[in-house]
Amino acid sequence: MDINTKKLKKNAFRITKTRGVTASRVRVPGGFLKAEYLGLIQEIADKYGNGTVHITTRQGFEIPGISFKDMDAVNKLLQPIIEGLDINQENPGDGYNAAGTRNVSACIGNNVCPFANYNTTKFAKRIEKEIFPNDLHFKIALTGCHNDCIKARMHDFGILGMTEPQFDKNRCVSCGACVKACTKKSTGALHGENYRPVRDHSKCIGCGECVINCPTGAWTRSKEKYYRLVIMGRTGKKNPRLAEDFIVWVDEDSIVKVINNTYKYVTEHIAKDAPGGKEHIGYIIDRTGFMEFKKYALEGVELSDKAILKNNVYWSGVRY
Repeated sequence: MDINTKKLKKNAFRITKTRGVTASRVRVPGGFLKAEYLGLIQEIADKYGNGTVHITTRQGFEIPGISFKDMDAVNKLLQPIIEGLDINQENPGDGYNAAGTRNVSACIGNNVCPFANYNTTKFAKRIEKEIFPNDLHFKIALTGCHNDCIKARMHDFGILGMTEPQFDKNRCVSCGACVKACTKKSTGALHGENYRPVRDHSKCIGCGECVINCPTGAWTRSKEKYYRLVIMGRTGKKNPRLAEDFIVWVDEDSIVKVINNTYKYVTEHIAKDAPGGKEHIGYIIDRTGFMEFKKYALEGVELSDKAILKNNVYWSGVRY
């Protein structure tokens, strides 16, 4: 069967070790979906695949064992999932329109987890609507707090939830639980003065441990949502490294603008001879210099007075 493998991969099917056999990759923005869609995934796996499903590291599904000749039929069965997850699509019934920008991953967020400072799924879906479909190779992950269960610092863009703790002195009973929690579990941003907690803003990372550990509710999360945006973490063969802070105490709208602006930067600077037409953003920044990236990334971005922007970013990591 004559198959255009480039078109196949763009349609979110994988090249496999078995000739004439592919695997379908199912996007699940934020890792959240209704259980009813699992039945549709099982139907595809049983009818056109080999009866198995792989849960990917990016929180999507991969259905292996699909014959090339069955791809159109699989795309039609995927349609209710694509529509149900509200994923942008050019031609309904034709499956996915791109596979370059990977599934936006997220921890479970504050719908469930007491540590999370924001609704990660909601923000992940907003980003998904902004960036998909796209052929450029981006990886984005969101985590509700600084525990970083999603490993956001291993992505091109990692978004860590923050809160500015609000203190009500009238509810404080001077038990010291918040100071102890901050000292043992976080950065030691709290200390006691005259039997009351005092917060050092320069040390506070907005993790919310004081809020979680206060028995009387004297500490609460701020109404405003803040984030730590970390950039250009990566695994892989060439210089694996953790992401570094770019903007701290940043707002949601600014993050979305930075990500969209980065698509412009990559489009302009991607290597013309990049294998498969793909090049990791971090490699491009290494080549052009951080200041060139920063010029693009901050175009039209209006940061609040609270936001802390890094003047320069230096990455460490293994170098070959």
